Amino acid sequence: MEQLDAVVIGAGVVGLAVGRALALAGREVWVLEAAGAFGTGISSRSSEVIHAGIYYPPGSLKAQLCVRGRRLLYDYCADRAVPHRRTGKLIVATQPDQLGTLGVIAARAAANGVDDLSLLDADEARALEPALHCLGALHVPSTGIVDSHALMLALLADLEHLGGLLVTNSEVFRVDAGVNRSGDAIVFELSDGTRMAARTLVNAAGLHALALARRTRTPRTPPLPHAAFAKGHYFSLPRPAPFERLIYPIPVAGGLGVHLTLDLAGHARFGPDVEWIAAAPDGGPPADPTLYTVDPARADAFEAEVRAYWPDLPRGALQPAYAGVRPKISAPEAPAADFLLLGPAQHGARGLVHLLGIESPGLTSCLALAERVVELLR
Repeated sequence: MEQLDAVVIGAGVVGLAVGRALALAGREVWVLEAAGAFGTGISSRSSEVIHAGIYYPPGSLKAQLCVRGRRLLYDYCADRAVPHRRTGKLIVATQPDQLGTLGVIAARAAANGVDDLSLLDADEARALEPALHCLGALHVPSTGIVDSHALMLALLADLEHLGGLLVTNSEVFRVDAGVNRSGDAIVFELSDGTRMAARTLVNAAGLHALALARRTRTPRTPPLPHAAFAKGHYFSLPRPAPFERLIYPIPVAGGLGVHLTLDLAGHARFGPDVEWIAAAPDGGPPADPTLYTVDPARADAFEAEVRAYWPDLPRGALQPAYAGVRPKISAPEAPAADFLLLGPAQHGARGLVHLLGIESPGLTSCLALAERVVELLR
């Protein structure tokens, strides 16, 4: 049986960041990816936003890792010439009963260490974005956008420069860390039956991470969370939008509402909405060929939500763009769950870490998540 040093399962932005961090720590790293290329799952189907860290409960992993991750990510992108931009964003109240929520968000942001916010009245908001309709807004200057594919290319280049290896078309199906079968090794099995072993194994399999955790044998069986998935649709605008900043409504259950984001070419995208999808019996996403399709009939509902803050959106202007799926570890009616990192303290297996429920702000947090994983493995 081949014995490896460190294996990361999943080559999305988080898996590549973890692989890079382990390589920087002197480990020999393989990153195994089930698909034929890196970054084809959650990482390629997001809003590509660098979040400030304002929405999450103070003290939560999402709050801590988003705030630190945002700072690390801006520095990394500048150092590695990864295309990005600090656009800033406005969270807008379009109804009188939403104005108080802006203050609640601002207070939570301050508790998280985000101290560059300002509450604006309607005139101040329109002075920044003349096409905007709102009764008040929260200005978040530290929000930005990033080319997620270029970011992953940079992380992969760092990994390979340090001697790491990306291996595609390699789905890890089962892990056995419960019996000491080969020294200190964790034994894992690929879907084709190949069995290998590693001293360190990190499960960063994204949509499939919880299903793999359920197929992992460890000395202790920690309680694993509920599995649910939230599909989000995106629509695009095939003409310039009159905004320089990202525009976000008040958050909704399961997400941040249908917001306006910009790509680095200045094109506007709208989304995501939230469509809850039941998990497969093993806790993974359903095997549904329409999982990433966008129904053009959703455009009317999108237009209605966007017109709450941009009344002059031309009718029929939105076009289907793409869809993404977020791995939730809380039920639809429950409060949003925090990131869940299960390490040796929880399951008793030295060298093993599961990363579960890594949705937004996972992109922003990727470098800080990687730091935390290395700490857990020490």
